[in-house]
Amino acid sequence: MAAALTRIFSDLHYGDRASRIRSLAQLRPLLAGVDHLVLNGDTLDTRPGPSPAHTARCRDEVLAFFPTHTSHVTFLTGNHDADFSPHHALDLADGAVFATHGDIFYDDIVPWSQDAPAIRKKITAALAALPAAERPLLSARFAVWRQVAAEIPQRHQSERRWLRFAFYFIRDTVWPPDRMWRVIRTWRDAPNCAAAFARTHRPQAKAIITGHTHRPGVWRTSAGVTVINTGSFCRPLGCCIVDLADGRGIVRNMVERGGEFRLGAPLAEFSLADA
Repeated sequence: MAAALTRIFSDLHYGDRASRIRSLAQLRPLLAGVDHLVLNGDTLDTRPGPSPAHTARCRDEVLAFFPTHTSHVTFLTGNHDADFSPHHALDLADGAVFATHGDIFYDDIVPWSQDAPAIRKKITAALAALPAAERPLLSARFAVWRQVAAEIPQRHQSERRWLRFAFYFIRDTVWPPDRMWRVIRTWRDAPNCAAAFARTHRPQAKAIITGHTHRPGVWRTSAGVTVINTGSFCRPLGCCIVDLADGRGIVRNMVERGGEFRLGAPLAEFSLADA
């Protein structure tokens, strides 16, 4: 009997013009033979926007599609879909692997965004309103992060007209002028931020699976924690998947072929005993 297969990926951003996914049917090859599918945040965008009908349609399509193509699916929330699921993180492989979207690592959720200063103020105020004993608790922090994330409105993600979308996308990507430095700094610091989070909240975890920054990769940190980022279905950096089965983890590249997304070459492999 084959070992149960858990497959994890993230950041579909379904319904956003920046996403390479035009139809959820493009994902069918990635679901074949999967016993437990984990979608690790930003599956779609449920934040306030000018097109609630589009948001509702995307929500309905996601909720209808995945459960019909795999026997067990867990939706984890991200900063774009903070209200989509009650689940914000998941312990796997008897605690050796911890999956969460990754925005919880940052006190401003999206350090590269023009919204970051306002987000930081909101989070600081919300934490200050909690009893002191609750502030360090992960459950309380997730509640705060998700509350604040749900209040941030969609920007270019909500634009349905192509030319306007392109204009707003460029504006949101390059402004303020130090935006690219913020992105690069976040990419540089992301593995150590994830490892520091693990030391505090999941000291038993050997590997952390995350998304959020849209930069796929595998890093073995000095803290001894392997950090795996599954990237994004948005251009330009691409995405990967993580398979957990039979005591091992495999990170694979994801490729688009014939209009469908399929498994590509292995990028890394590790034992779940030592990650």
